[in-house]
Amino acid sequence: MDFDIRKVRTAHGPRKLHAERAEYFRLVKAGYNNKEASTLVGVNERTGREWRNGRWDPQRLRPPAARTTPPPDRVRTGRVPVPRGRVPVPAGAAARYLSERERIHIADRLREKASIRSIAAELSRSPSTVSREIRRNRTLGTRVQWHYRPFAAQARAEARRHRPKPRKISQNPELREAVQAGLDERWSPEQICHALRRQFPHRPEMHVVHETVYQALYVQGRGALRRELVGALRTGRARRRPHRQANCRQPRFTDTMVMISDRPAEADDRAVPGHWEGDLIIGKDHKSAIGTLVERSTRYVMLLHLPTDHTAASVRDALTETAHKLPPHLKRSLTWDQGAEMAAHRTFTLATDIPVYFCNPGSPWQRGSNENTNGLLRQYFPKGTDLSLHTREHLDTVAAQLNGRPRKTLDWETPAERLHKLLAA
Repeated sequence: MDFDIRKVRTAHGPRKLHAERAEYFRLVKAGYNNKEASTLVGVNERTGREWRNGRWDPQRLRPPAARTTPPPDRVRTGRVPVPRGRVPVPAGAAARYLSERERIHIADRLREKASIRSIAAELSRSPSTVSREIRRNRTLGTRVQWHYRPFAAQARAEARRHRPKPRKISQNPELREAVQAGLDERWSPEQICHALRRQFPHRPEMHVVHETVYQALYVQGRGALRRELVGALRTGRARRRPHRQANCRQPRFTDTMVMISDRPAEADDRAVPGHWEGDLIIGKDHKSAIGTLVERSTRYVMLLHLPTDHTAASVRDALTETAHKLPPHLKRSLTWDQGAEMAAHRTFTLATDIPVYFCNPGSPWQRGSNENTNGLLRQYFPKGTDLSLHTREHLDTVAAQLNGRPRKTLDWETPAERLHKLLAA
């Protein structure tokens, strides 16, 4: 050993035990226990135990033939680890579960009093993932204290992840017979489950959810119920058919939609006028609506009068009538969401020569100007009111007021002024 063993083994302040720590690991790998190794290198047993349980060799639990000895990337002084050239631990984009290496990183950073969000950022994980990991796998101590030990956390996670687990119906013959009796009576799984709860209110072992019954029927090779009972289901299917598969999504309309990703690039930077965004604001009980159009470059607003209904034909006719009022250089494109009111988009394009582009599902930010304008219009047309009561003249008045407001995004010009400049140019 190229260092002197300390005679007094009390705390020595910020002294770094580089050599002692390296020699301790060498002795442990040679077969010494913690007490013997700590005595030989001149440190307290608790210090050695912290070295051993903290971050030292990520491959400690592997067979000896598969072990490698990476250089230690951090050293410890007392109870506070001191980083030395630390590199963030790669999370692995395809890893669903936290790895042992990530848990070691979490333990080290917790000793450094790092925040949950900073740890999550270093691991490229969600903060909720790190918070949930600490809450589930921490080790409770005395006086309502807890410690996060990475190897113990890894063992708990692996024990909890054992699959397949025994199913409730297959383990309880009485429950299995009750479910089968319900299926024989042509009851649905949901009806069976609620009937069991009413029949056995104080016996939790007889309570299941309907998904448990479906899995007992459909899971190939592990079905706890008779396979012929699948015919008792009202659907008559012997296999489960998944819903909402992205690669099997049915077309929204009969005519092929052109998505917003195919919209000209000139519409994205708002440099060229004539690209519009549209939507409907819905009234009470979804029985009335008003159509809204916003020009992306000038934020100019036009309102569609829909006095009777907002079907695809009515919206198409209102859009066509409004588009004929525009000059040719202001009729470049229209962006809409995938609402059913745009089912006649093809005939609108043929009548006006304006291509229609559709946003992705659940992506209102792709029509940001229109969404913002709809929020402003709710001051005039509150939610839960009958919008069919408003006349064409009133809609024109509201649109004129919005187009006469100074807008910060237009350098405090009004949409009407900005549109007038474009028309004059």
